[in-house]
Amino acid sequence: MRAAAIGIGSNSLRMLVADMKDAQLHRVLRDREGLRVFAALDEHGDISMDMILQACRSVGAMAEKARAIGAEEVFLFATSAVRDAQNQLEFSQSLFQATGLKLDICTGEREAKLSFLGSTGAQRSGMIDIGGGSTEIVIGEEKTIEFADSLQMGAVRLYRWMPIGNAEDAHAVARKAAEILQPRKNEILALTQPKEWVGVGGTFTTAAACAQNVHWNDREHIHGYSISREQVERMMEQMADMPLEKRVTLPGVQAQRADIIVHGFAILLCCMDELKIAQITVSENGNLEGYLKLKFLP
Repeated sequence: MRAAAIGIGSNSLRMLVADMKDAQLHRVLRDREGLRVFAALDEHGDISMDMILQACRSVGAMAEKARAIGAEEVFLFATSAVRDAQNQLEFSQSLFQATGLKLDICTGEREAKLSFLGSTGAQRSGMIDIGGGSTEIVIGEEKTIEFADSLQMGAVRLYRWMPIGNAEDAHAVARKAAEILQPRKNEILALTQPKEWVGVGGTFTTAAACAQNVHWNDREHIHGYSISREQVERMMEQMADMPLEKRVTLPGVQAQRADIIVHGFAILLCCMDELKIAQITVSENGNLEGYLKLKFLP
């Protein structure tokens, strides 16, 4: 069975086409576009009409690409930005009319569980998924979840709240993230701490790429790389002091992510400090894999 999952995130539109066989998921194709739905929320919390039209075009093109390589089913889901939107019904209806796909808008807890299921294995683990609009934290073992929550501290969200012009500003954003994490911090620390933490999302893959000075799309070196708290702080401070024009020249940084990456690093530094995480293993897998696993695998 070949199927596709298309996820509308706060910062990007992503697709995974995979074969489900022998009780495993086998990747066929990944695709990505920088859509930035969260940035298109206006002062009333509505997704702009321009973004609705762009999303319809982009989702339609991805779905066509998936079907062209044999996907029998195509699923469409959305996370934080659409979940926050006041006009999410209009957004969903527009997508259905344009593409024929029914939009599944995930709750924060479900979003967290999908990323956990997609990125972790059989052993008990912790997971952090830093997105554009929110950050998900989960502790558990396979489908047995001990803690799962989605916090309103995504990289694009904090970028809109607090600009960063230097290292001091970056540390201020990390402190703001710590305030958002505070109500759940003690509950997380009260659990037996997992031996391994896994990191999901563009902040983590960028951190792994920059730490090794490799290209942001070098999956061989990025997936499975273990990054330390000290590396995160050093990269955060260095990039905070860089003008945007210099950041975009770094091989490990996607041009579309260059303006928000320091905010992502600040969130990551906050999580590692507050939850006492010395190092975290980067995964390229996430909620797309989790969505298809939940649909098809036992």
